[in-house]
Amino acid sequence: MRDVLLCPADNFHWLRTSAITGATLDSGRVFDADAAAAQHAELVSAYEQAGVRCHYLDPDPALPYQVFARDSSVMTPWGAYVTAPKQPWRRGEYGPVVRFYEGAGIPIWKMATAGAIEGGDVIIVEPGSVVIGTGEQRTEYSTATQLASHFEAEGWEARVEPIPGVFVHIDVLMAVVAERTAAVCTEYLSGALVKWLQAKGFEILEVPADDAWTLGVNAISLGDDRVLTAAGARALNEQMEARGLTLLAPDLEMFTLGGGSAHCLGQALRRDPAG
Repeated sequence: MRDVLLCPADNFHWLRTSAITGATLDSGRVFDADAAAAQHAELVSAYEQAGVRCHYLDPDPALPYQVFARDSSVMTPWGAYVTAPKQPWRRGEYGPVVRFYEGAGIPIWKMATAGAIEGGDVIIVEPGSVVIGTGEQRTEYSTATQLASHFEAEGWEARVEPIPGVFVHIDVLMAVVAERTAAVCTEYLSGALVKWLQAKGFEILEVPADDAWTLGVNAISLGDDRVLTAAGARALNEQMEARGLTLLAPDLEMFTLGGGSAHCLGQALRRDPAG
């Protein structure tokens, strides 16, 4: 990875956005804005340590979950796909992301028009292949199939994958962490998806089902066998280290308690061509 899109944590605070954040709020835990700012700075430092150039959305006080920059767009080989977040406090995220791409001179390829869809449900598995999750709570089937058709028109294979809506996005249940290596909570994803990945030559790192509730799969590949993960994703981190992957693992607890982790916090803008 060469460039990533982030958003400062200036306006972030916990809302009851999902079962995960609901459990956090019901537990009596208290959000700490200073800790969130420090942890986000640690995330930025990890990217910079890996030689990734960081770009930023303009934080808007009306958008408390804008910090999860994965969701407002998806980068493709043809330019940005601008999504349509479903929840009221996220719908306006299209504005800052469109301004960013226009200001950066990055073309906007497509925009979601068929309904709601969020970037955490779009995973490019490898060049020419993408999986799009749909649990209806965030990404609706109509919009997932619309995006799939856009990819297919470019000659890509696009798989639309139903997920349990309680987990919000497919990147809570799977992640491509290295070449031909995917982390998967197999209990909550279909056996057909696992077989599809294995047919492509992927090794599957099985992550315990309970870890889905603590964002224990939500990692992002930086290339060259390096992975940005969270310190709390212990089961996955142990497996990745055992396979010789280099981990950058900041403490992201304020964000995982709020429903997102390393993968949710950044949108990859540019990677070196495969091969």
